[in-house]
Amino acid sequence: MRGEMKKKDLEIRLQSLELFSEPKAHLEQYPTPSVIASDILFSAYAAGDIAGKTVADLGCGTGIFAIGACLLGASKVTAFDIDGSALEIAGRNAESLGCDIEFVKADIKDVEGRFDTVLMNPPFGSQNKHADTPFLTKAMDIADSVYSIHMACTSEYIEKTAESAGRTVVGRITYKYEIPHTFAFHNKTKKSVDVIAVSIR
Repeated sequence: MRGEMKKKDLEIRLQSLELFSEPKAHLEQYPTPSVIASDILFSAYAAGDIAGKTVADLGCGTGIFAIGACLLGASKVTAFDIDGSALEIAGRNAESLGCDIEFVKADIKDVEGRFDTVLMNPPFGSQNKHADTPFLTKAMDIADSVYSIHMACTSEYIEKTAESAGRTVVGRITYKYEIPHTFAFHNKTKKSVDVIAVSIR
């Protein structure tokens, strides 16, 4: 880790990242709150799953998990997203914080490689039910440890999906996730939803 970065310092750095300029509803491009991302990143760091490890961020969006992993001392970070414009923003964000990250444009089903850890905030499935399933399945295929955010109401489904892959949910934290007014169909300035961050081995 660069020096001994504190969680608040990481949160502040991640808070400075450029967000989506024109988010796409069908990809559920909502920004991951920096307070949640930094908490998950530090949990993974404390478990020995970041420093000196190879890390992938699936559906990286603007790069918050990939950049956080880099700042916490990952040996190599690879970030995947299907959206080229999101990758351009993520690349600028990485450069602004001096992070060397490999960005790859790919559909989740085409992601390849082998990694120690996956960190991700996949689509919640509010537009397409179980849109997070291909991400979770891929993550378990390519990594030993997985940290992922899902709707809290799908907790049982996530556990069963992990079990069917011979994996176990070993940790879970519930958060209030604030979604700002992003798309025309949003009728509130912002709304808060319950999400669960799971760690899987």
